[in-house]
Amino acid sequence: MDNEKHYIMRGGWLRAAILGANDGILSTASLIIGVAAASSTREPIILAGIAGLTAGALSMAAGEYVSVSSQSDIETSDLEREKLELLETPKEELRELSKIYEGRGLDSNLAFKVAEQLTAHNALEAHARDELGINEITQAQPLKASLASGAAFLVGGSLPVVLVLIASLRWMIYIQYGFTLLLLISLGIMAAKAGGSNVKIAVIRITFWGTLAMGFTALIGYLFGVNIL
Repeated sequence: MDNEKHYIMRGGWLRAAILGANDGILSTASLIIGVAAASSTREPIILAGIAGLTAGALSMAAGEYVSVSSQSDIETSDLEREKLELLETPKEELRELSKIYEGRGLDSNLAFKVAEQLTAHNALEAHARDELGINEITQAQPLKASLASGAAFLVGGSLPVVLVLIASLRWMIYIQYGFTLLLLISLGIMAAKAGGSNVKIAVIRITFWGTLAMGFTALIGYLFGVNIL
């Protein structure tokens, strides 16, 4: 039993970190490719990469915090409402909990006994878990998600920016595309293994959307086709 692995416990921070790293790599590389397609000098490409990296990391962290905070606010509101109902209508809440257990396959007598015992132990915890679906594993953590997402974006997005400094300007678009694709594939494999999901599907998915994003930004750059300076 000590060796059992439950991937759901990684869900919150893993989702934020993977989303942040993937977005950091892809959005920064796409921006660089788009500018590189329209510029014949390195400086605008470096500037665009750094600006995109900075704005993206802050935006990702702020967006994740606001989003998860909204979820947290809803959970808090539901818990406060549940506290009030437990105080005002404890018998009705007990029957409601019992019905939940009946719906999961217990006979009515056993369901009521289980509901009684769990209510006596911690009524709010029982209702939060079994009625509202809130527990310590799935509970929203805005700050943790925000930091994981922002830091992952910064780390992921810094790699295409570093490549701008050393890659050949003539082949910048192709080098960025190949390098970014390798990063995305590696990230897809790590995410799939960390989450216990299918590696092949994860790689195909991330490769397809990555290629699409970089292809469109390159096309935009070529269409404008002007020297930014």
